[in-house]
Amino acid sequence: MPIDRRPDARARPAASLPEPIWRSYRRPPATIAPAHWRSWLLDRGSLTRRLQTLSGGHFRVEVLRQCIAAPRLSERRALGLPPRQLALIREVLLRGRDQPWVFARSVLPLTSLSGRLRRWRKLDARPLGARLFNYPHLRRGALEIASLRAAALPPPTATCIPLETGLWGRRSLFFVHAKPLLVCEIF
Repeated sequence: MPIDRRPDARARPAASLPEPIWRSYRRPPATIAPAHWRSWLLDRGSLTRRLQTLSGGHFRVEVLRQCIAAPRLSERRALGLPPRQLALIREVLLRGRDQPWVFARSVLPLTSLSGRLRRWRKLDARPLGARLFNYPHLRRGALEIASLRAAALPPPTATCIPLETGLWGRRSLFFVHAKPLLVCEIF
């Protein structure tokens, strides 16, 4: 794939990147999502397990960024957070056979990372999905999907994808002991 090395395209901070328009999968654009992406977008199971199987065991998580920051507007709204509430923001590449397969952004409100979930503040290169789907008190909310351009991805993720490439993403709320967190996955 050609690499777009325009400095202005890569220098923008994540907060200034265009936000996708997330919609319930029951409404369009789910119906216009390419058929080969629908099973990935609408699967309510563990993406981590599915990727581990597909990679033949050659799966790993590459942490791009993990910090305490303010969530984006749509993330705050989805989580029901007040404007100045901080969260642990984690951006990773899920790699199979040493190729980047999925960009994932997780938003874990600091208020959710207490008690038993306190140890989730230090996930390092461990997959969040493995913890989530092995947790006995997990409830998953509705899926939302979006169509977006590679330009909406933060650097360095977008450096190997032409900026106008069309991508599909999904996100959903997860509740562990009634504590919310938001997971977004871009394919």
